[in-house]
Amino acid sequence: MKLTTFLKSFSPHPVQAPFAEKLRSGLAGGLAISLLAWGLHFFAQPPVTLLLLGSMGASAVLLYAVPHSPFAQPWNLVGGHLFSAICGGLSMAYIGDPFLAAGVAVGSAIFLMYLLNCLHPPGAATALTLVLGASQFQLIGLLGTASIVLANTLIMLILALLINNAIPRRYYPHMQAPTTAPTALSAAVIITPEHADLEWALAQSGSAQNINIEDLSEIYIQAQKRAQSRYDSAIT
Repeated sequence: MKLTTFLKSFSPHPVQAPFAEKLRSGLAGGLAISLLAWGLHFFAQPPVTLLLLGSMGASAVLLYAVPHSPFAQPWNLVGGHLFSAICGGLSMAYIGDPFLAAGVAVGSAIFLMYLLNCLHPPGAATALTLVLGASQFQLIGLLGTASIVLANTLIMLILALLINNAIPRRYYPHMQAPTTAPTALSAAVIITPEHADLEWALAQSGSAQNINIEDLSEIYIQAQKRAQSRYDSAIT
């Protein structure tokens, strides 16, 4: 790789979304965290009240900025945090060296999330939080710690369902689009969609969010069909 190309790779990668959508995402994320903190207030348990986990802030980015991301789906959110909490809790309880415990907690959390198809990057932050706050969480015990993570995660999921589906042109959770085989091209001519075709197909999908590979495939197929239709009209 050339040096100039390597250096350019550090430049910002702008997200293709309208300003209004970016603003809605920020407001939705802020509202969710405020409501989460308020909700946790009613689940006080001795010797401490239920804590607002910092990893929920990272989850808010996925849930409200890219709700169509595979990492933001309900199973990823719940499973990612809970299984990571198990890794963090066990590391906290059985590994005395905090540096080693931190590495084991995060590494095992990544492996377990990958293995169980619930990759959720903030989950690793949950695992690390349990290790870094070991003295506090040890007072609560493993069961109390699990209740903290579970309360944070379930309230966050309920808020994501309510807030995302209240925003126009947005839905959550995101259903995987069925794979659609492209139609045969007339006279074996390969028609390549133009930029305008892709923009049109993207607009038809009703989404201003980052999209996954299934969505992109479906949008490309729709754009190709439109380009084919325009070509057929031109030759007739």
